[in-house]
Amino acid sequence: MPAHATRMLLLGAVRIFEPVNGYQIRRELTSWQVDRWANVNPGSIYGGLATLARQGHLLRHDLVDGGREVSVYELTDSGREELDRLVAAGLQAVELYDRSAFMVAFSLLPSVMTTEQARRSLVVRRVALEQTMAEFAEIKMRSEAVPPHVVRSALLWYDVTVAELAWLREVIDDLAAGRFPTADTDWGWLPPPDDPGWQMNADRERYRSMLGR
Repeated sequence: MPAHATRMLLLGAVRIFEPVNGYQIRRELTSWQVDRWANVNPGSIYGGLATLARQGHLLRHDLVDGGREVSVYELTDSGREELDRLVAAGLQAVELYDRSAFMVAFSLLPSVMTTEQARRSLVVRRVALEQTMAEFAEIKMRSEAVPPHVVRSALLWYDVTVAELAWLREVIDDLAAGRFPTADTDWGWLPPPDDPGWQMNADRERYRSMLGR
């Protein structure tokens, strides 16, 4: 996965759960199976958090919690700006042969973007996909001048693009109808009672108290 997508994933996870420690981020992202669909090695998460802190995108607090030392992270203003930029770019840019950045951006959309911001970015993507389909149509029209296996490969990507475009139009319709959760709407959904997220929420409140928030 592109390095900017990994940065987006880590910044987004901190934004959702901040203040949060590195182990919690690793456990949460592992539960998202990022090693499978985003090619993120769970062991590299700590190093990524440290790098983002050195770059000024994360603020690190070294606390003593229950007798053990723990590093707790929050987003800085530059981190929020960087995350917003990365999510918008990930939603808008069409990379036919690697959709990992888009998948990361889409997974973070409900926590990062307002309905209008999401709609604008996804409309940009829709226009780009429509242009891509037109380019594939040109290849089909020139099929006699292109080796058969190249035409067949192009048809595969054309069909994938058609499917994504239909899906994307439905998402945009859901946003317009208020059926899609965003940062400025009420999700109307809560995790089950045994979800680990409840413990993370309790830890977050404790960290906030320790930080004088």
